[in-house]
Amino acid sequence: MVKSQYEGYSAGKKSILLRENFGTAKVYAQNAQSLLNKATGFISAYDFTLNPYRGCQYGCSYCYAAAFSPNSQMRQDWGNWVIIKKNAAEILNKELQSWSKKNPGRSPTIYMSSVTDPYQPIESKEHLTRHLLEVMVPYQPTLVIQTRSPMITRDVDILQQFQRLRVNMSIPTGSEKVRKDFEPKSPSIPARLKAIEKLRYSFPYRENCEVRFSITVTPLLPTLPEDEANFINKLEVVDRVVIQDFHASNGRSLIASTREEALALKQKYDWWYNSEQQSYRKFKNKLIAMLPDVEIMEGKEGFGYE
Repeated sequence: MVKSQYEGYSAGKKSILLRENFGTAKVYAQNAQSLLNKATGFISAYDFTLNPYRGCQYGCSYCYAAAFSPNSQMRQDWGNWVIIKKNAAEILNKELQSWSKKNPGRSPTIYMSSVTDPYQPIESKEHLTRHLLEVMVPYQPTLVIQTRSPMITRDVDILQQFQRLRVNMSIPTGSEKVRKDFEPKSPSIPARLKAIEKLRYSFPYRENCEVRFSITVTPLLPTLPEDEANFINKLEVVDRVVIQDFHASNGRSLIASTREEALALKQKYDWWYNSEQQSYRKFKNKLIAMLPDVEIMEGKEGFGYE
């Protein structure tokens, strides 16, 4: 086993060791102390957040989650490492058992995931997110899954067993050129649109079953004028579209804010960002006009289940 280059990251008194390389990412594994963490801030409407992994291979330039890296070196190398919570399914089952005993008759509300993508590439090998879904089914939580990966369609057989589910597919722009600038490691826009459409039509009607679908255009990135109408029309497949602008940093460096990489990229699209508030309003108004049957929501409110 090769020793990790990140000597500053440790579990107790032991350094985390490199387990393998998966694509361009270094993969580490450790036992988690807990899986369900109290939801706060932007998603405080939920009881818990659930993150199967730490780190994210997509490494999107704007991702605020880089702020929660174990150390400054790993923060700079965001997108090139991931930590697997190898005992996640066991811990989750214990935590849900405990919740059920303390809260008889009430299922928890869970947001998966807040600082990672549960369907990032390593999931194709580990199936960790799938195992966690299997654990959750008997407890029937209200579950919201946030991802930008078409891989979620793999688990439709398990997702169909949830009674209260919302799938949020992240698609910040309708232009592949823009996507490749801001999030070059992420799946293509057509692949994501196809995935959410497939999911949308994979759930037969059942009484007392509320399955919902959102596309989160967050943070709202530019969409080239020639792509805009086609993109917006394709959003009609969901019941909700959520938009919001970049996380503000306000000059602070140790918070969940937009990374410098994305702020630098904004200069390339000055035709949009020189009048950012106006560009945002115009796009929002087009969503409202072109999608009369879709709920258009902004910011925190849009990330709730209801």
